[in-house]
Amino acid sequence: MREQDFIPKQFSGNIEKGEVTWKSPSNIALVKYWGKKDNQIPANPSVSFTLKNCKTTTKMEFQQKPEPSATFDFELYFEGKRKEDFKPKIQQFFKRIEQYAPFLKDYKFIIHTENSFPHSSGIASSASGMSALALCVMSLEKELNPEVANNEFFYKKASFLARLGSGSACRSLEGELIEWGEHQNIPESSDLFGIKYPFEIDEVFKSYQDTILLVDKGQKQVSSSVGHNLMHGHPFAEERFAQAHSNLDKLKQIFASGNLEEFIAIVESEALTLHAMMMSSNPYFILMKPNTLQIINKIWEFRESTKTPICFTLDAGANVHLLYPEKHKEEVLEFIKNELVAYCEKGQYICDQVGKGAEKLN
Repeated sequence: MREQDFIPKQFSGNIEKGEVTWKSPSNIALVKYWGKKDNQIPANPSVSFTLKNCKTTTKMEFQQKPEPSATFDFELYFEGKRKEDFKPKIQQFFKRIEQYAPFLKDYKFIIHTENSFPHSSGIASSASGMSALALCVMSLEKELNPEVANNEFFYKKASFLARLGSGSACRSLEGELIEWGEHQNIPESSDLFGIKYPFEIDEVFKSYQDTILLVDKGQKQVSSSVGHNLMHGHPFAEERFAQAHSNLDKLKQIFASGNLEEFIAIVESEALTLHAMMMSSNPYFILMKPNTLQIINKIWEFRESTKTPICFTLDAGANVHLLYPEKHKEEVLEFIKNELVAYCEKGQYICDQVGKGAEKLN
């Protein structure tokens, strides 16, 4: 599909007021995207596990204005309290999607949003938050434009809109594996939206566990947006982009066969490459903390001594995502309690697993 396909031609429906609620999850990339072009286009393709428990619930109430105006009119509440410092990001999001959702200035919105995980936990909420809001916008469009009744189009456009709020948000709408970014060997892949991974997936990956070890719950000293921009002119950028394409090719056979040894090798390499790009950019920066490295070394020791197929991945931050098959859950949780919680801030971690995607609540 092309960008123009998401610009509505006309609206035959009408709705004066109402409300809609969506619950949408976060995701964890296995092949990372790092670097983007204008308009939230990724410099390389990526693939991610959709999570189940780390979710944002967003209720959007809407009331038609007596007269359309030239401004976006909305109030924002986070966990029941008015949140003025979140508003600029929503304002920017509405501005970016206005041509694809031209009805936004016709309504006054009251947006209530909350996370299933602590806001200060160091878990990025932009993917879950922006995908939930994009789904609410699409539910309103569906009332105004019966053409959106097509379920496939609904999710593609919601993913397209979510991407304009936060790149990784376009991978949060469906499950279990979502691919985003053009790749010559992945049919229907697009830079504009995420798609359900189109190839065979072994059962082991459909219930994969992700325990998020909260190493540092503070504000990152370098935002992801700044980090992405530092890939422009990066000395290793082209090699990195080629590596991502190559790893996606290798994963096709790995996902189909359930080969955990090869899965672990790619996932950990991707995580370390992501941080290597940060450490070799200009200016350079380090988001890992000493306890991040302590946990990684403990994971390697445990895997070597027990042959349990656990591995780590990292987002653009210090927290460690510990990935493992469901059948090893009991022994891995014991390992976490005995050896890893000591390296977590206040001993905190979040147990999650692969999920099915977003859910409409009303």
